[in-house]
This record gives sequence, C-alpha cells and structure tokens, in this order.
Amino acid sequence: MQDAVVAALEAWPRTGVPDNPGAWLTTVARRKALDRIRRESARTSKEEQAASLSLLASDDGEVDGSGSMVRDDVLRLVFTCCHPALSFEAQVALTLRAVCGLSTDDIAAVFLVPSSTMGQRITRAKRKIAAARIPYRVPSDHELPDRLPPVLKVVYAVFTSAHHAPSGPGPVKVDLAAEALRLARLLHGLVNDEPEVAGLLALLLATHARAGARLDDDGRVALLADQDRSRWDHAAIAEAAALIDGALRRRRPGPYQVQAAISCLHGLAARWEDTDWPQIVELYDLLLRFEPTAVVALNRAVAVAEAQGVAEGLAALDGVEGLEDWHLYWSTKADFERRLGRWDEAAAAYGRALACEANDADRVFLAERLAEVQERARAGAGR
Repeated sequence: MQDAVVAALEAWPRTGVPDNPGAWLTTVARRKALDRIRRESARTSKEEQAASLSLLASDDGEVDGSGSMVRDDVLRLVFTCCHPALSFEAQVALTLRAVCGLSTDDIAAVFLVPSSTMGQRITRAKRKIAAARIPYRVPSDHELPDRLPPVLKVVYAVFTSAHHAPSGPGPVKVDLAAEALRLARLLHGLVNDEPEVAGLLALLLATHARAGARLDDDGRVALLADQDRSRWDHAAIAEAAALIDGALRRRRPGPYQVQAAISCLHGLAARWEDTDWPQIVELYDLLLRFEPTAVVALNRAVAVAEAQGVAEGLAALDGVEGLEDWHLYWSTKADFERRLGRWDEAAAAYGRALACEANDADRVFLAERLAEVQERARAGAGR
C-alpha cells in the first residue's frame, strides 16, 4: 500500500486524481503485491540457505562454490560450515544450528549436555569466527575428505534428533528424518568408496524403517518387543543389509558400520524372540572400542539383559556414569527393576525419568509404567 501511495504521488500530478482514488490505490497495491510474490518465488533455495550463514560469517565472510563437486545446496553449506579451524563439536553444533535449523535445546539433547552449556559453546565458536576472520566458502574437492567426519556427524545428529525427538508431541520428526536420509544418500553418491558413508546410510535406512511402528493404534509408544513388524519398511531394511554387507567387505570397520549392523540384526529378525542378542552384544563390545561413550555402554547393557539375563544387564547398567539427566537411562533402569519384580526401585527410577526432559509420547508411557509399578508395590505391601 505504501508503494501504491508513492506511485500515486508520482502519477496523479501528471494525470490528475482519478474518480475513485481508493479503488485506484487498491488495484495498484494488489498488482505490486503480486509482483513481489513472483519475485520472491523466483529466489533459489540456495539464496535462502546462504542467508543463514549470516549467523556465522563475519561481515566480509565469503561463500564461494566454484570448483566443488558438491552440487546440492544444503550439503554444500554443511561442508562449508564444517571448517577445520573450529573444534569438531563446534563444527557440528554450528552447522546444526545455522543450516539444519535445530534449536539450541535440541542440539544440547543430541550431545547430552545442558542447553546453557551448548549455548555457550555456540557463542564462543561464533566469536572465534569473527575474531579470526574465518572465510566461509565451499571447500575445494581436495579439502572434502578432511571435512567428511564432521559432515557425517551432522547428518547423524540431525537424524538422531528426528528419530527420537527430545521434546514436542511425538517421538519422530518425519520431515527432518527424511532430510537426513536425503543427505546421507547424496553423500553416498558423492563418496561411494568410503565404507563409513555406506554405513551411515545403512544405519539411517534400517533405523527409520521401524518408524511407522513406534506408536500403536492408540498413539502410545510401542517398544521394540511389542511393535507390529508388518508395519516396518522391509524394503529399506533389505537395502540397508546389502549396503552394510558391501561396506564390511572392505575390511575398514567404523562406528557407523557397526551401528548399522546392529540395526539390521533387529530389522531382519521376524520376531523379537528371533533377535541374535549374543551377536549384538559382541557388536556393542566392538563399538565401545570405536566410541567408548556412556550411551553405547547403556545400549550394550540392554543387549546383555536380553542375551544373559536381566540381572546381568542391570549390573552392566550400574557401571554407566554421566547419564543421570537423560530420561532413557532412568527408564532403562526402571524397566530392569520392573522385570525383576522390584517394584519400589522401579517406581523410584520411573520417577527420576519423568523428572528429565522428554517428548510428550515418552512422558505418557513413563507415567503409565510408573502407575503400574506403584500399584504392584501397594499390592505387595498389602499381603
């Protein structure tokens, strides 16, 4: 409307005031609005994504895509943000924030650190970029291999945040998971001789294949043992299994390949009872050599409980430290205690899980389990 008024001020002194000035202004304003919509729709997605680099680059920062074999705009920006002058964690966190659009809270959940800690890390990284005047440009082809590890981590972190949402109404963010899968496929097409790239794609395929069964018909969380396996994407699982078989034949194992092998073992089991738990424990032992983290140790404890007994799984879990603010640690402990018939201990652990951050679907599940074990505890006390 302001543009229309300017047009009127320019035209009316020459042509005279029209008989219906309001209608004239409305018509011109509508035409100018349509022109603006057409101009904006012509903007490429690259322009919009490149604008996000203003969060990172200094005033004279440069983004130059010449000479790069990376053609996808989002993937180019991921490679661009994974600058070797920054720490590995800073590369991943900044890319998740600026390019992939994850909130600071969601990034903190991926790294299992408080949001305030992650916010400080991102702020320090931005200051380093500004102080060192780090140029932001798409790396040349010979620079891509050095940037591949953080790029893989970014894609995996995006998928992790989507597959088990740290907050919100549901456990899965479908659109974000699909974008992570798209990027993984592009990477595999770009670097198809790197077994860890194939491993990442296989891991994402085999894991996402089960997403359709993670909620039951009533919208409640369905654990792996209780899922309707007919709702799994078995074609994706078969593709993942073929990918990981080919990758492992290269005899250069890595953490993504090991995780993909574990996920494929789950996906290829026709029933929960058919799962090869002893082999999964062995794979977690191998994964611990690559990534000796508390999360891997927790997942190994779950496999030990199935392969060797719940008491052994609980003993393995008791040796895990550093996950006291993660609801899945406490829900795992609670489930072990519940299966051992230790209702008071199970109730205490479910209570601790509910005190942690979790998405709405997980919270409903935890509250129902808490009510169940509390009822069992009361019944036992009354006898």
